[in-house]
Amino acid sequence: MRISIIGSGYVGTTIAACFADMGHEVVNVDIDEEIVAAINSGKSPIHEPGLDDLIATHGGDMLTATTDYDDVLDTEITFLALPTPSREDGSIDTSIIEAAAESLGGTLQDKDGDHVVVTKSTVIPTTTTETLAPIIEAASGKTLGDNLHVAMNPEFLREGTAVEDFLDPDKVVFGAESDTALDTLHGVFEPLIEQTDPAIVDTGIEEAEMIKYANNGFLAAKVSLINDIGNICKEYGVDAYEVADAIGLDNRISARFLRSGLGWGGSCFPKDTAAIKSAAREQGYEPRMLDAATEINDRQPVRLLSLLDNHVDVAGERVAVLGLSFKPGTDDIRNSRAIPVIEGLNKRGATVVAYDPVATENMRERFPDIKYADSPKAALDDASAALVITDWPEIADLDDEFDTMSTPVVIDGRHAIDRRDGIVYEGLTW
Repeated sequence: MRISIIGSGYVGTTIAACFADMGHEVVNVDIDEEIVAAINSGKSPIHEPGLDDLIATHGGDMLTATTDYDDVLDTEITFLALPTPSREDGSIDTSIIEAAAESLGGTLQDKDGDHVVVTKSTVIPTTTTETLAPIIEAASGKTLGDNLHVAMNPEFLREGTAVEDFLDPDKVVFGAESDTALDTLHGVFEPLIEQTDPAIVDTGIEEAEMIKYANNGFLAAKVSLINDIGNICKEYGVDAYEVADAIGLDNRISARFLRSGLGWGGSCFPKDTAAIKSAAREQGYEPRMLDAATEINDRQPVRLLSLLDNHVDVAGERVAVLGLSFKPGTDDIRNSRAIPVIEGLNKRGATVVAYDPVATENMRERFPDIKYADSPKAALDDASAALVITDWPEIADLDDEFDTMSTPVVIDGRHAIDRRDGIVYEGLTW
């Protein structure tokens, strides 16, 4: 099938490469000429495990990129994979995807026959039908349900495992209100469905939009709940990980997302919980459970720093911050727990020395005045304390390197380091 994707960010690039790997002809439309050139030369514009190989294989062949919307005319279906960032009040800003919808609609004036437009971006219920569809209709001069069809296909990709998540999904959700849209979506995903046999959810457009928020809201709340339980465990000297191992055996709970620690970051959980809370309040409902999940999450870095204060006065002292990305496997620092930790260390007058295998340059833009090390050992040398923020394998494997610290105080936010003689070890929730 011939597929077009508007947007070549984290989601757009990943699904474009995966669709090409499934045998589809894919064109990625983006306004950034450097990104377009990179994809066409077989280079990934983002850091994501497995994506380099897919784009090296298909870039410039089954997968092409362009700045020209006219290339959409040779495709049967278009996915809108554009940012919907948070406003200050937590609501989503749909201006970028609205602008793309208008450009796409104008292009579709010249399209003969059916065309399906699928929202891939995360948007609150009714956005596709009440905001985007009317824009496309007006710009294209077409009638929704005649030659123009809209649908919603939420993504459930985790940064660091996005390619794996797409190619081996737990579920695929199709939100559509016309047979043409639903049949076309099933045709796009048919190779994947035949190979992996995921659960298929055929539903309405608004339901599909809400499923994404419900999914992320539930997982965010689950992480915050285990962190709340973990904080109580810490007060009693109980190992929260032994507790989590036991309750995770209950199939009503499961072991997934029960790793207590510093909490969640990145783009999706913070943005999506903020958006659905804002949307709820617009309807007159107070989402107290999601408020509590956010509050607990924001409190975890504060608790980490308070544990540090119990052992070291860091004013004027060298402190190693190990890990800067919000999770292993990505260079994304959006809402990373390292940010409030570094801010707290700066307020305490510490000399911060940070290490991350891939996210250093991104964090340098945020904190240009702290020091950055090129290895965990270099960060630890002569440090008075070390804070474990991201459980990268090279950080979890540290052992003798702690012996080079001036005072070996290790505050572990991710259950990554083995407790041993010779270091003063504190786990955040265990």
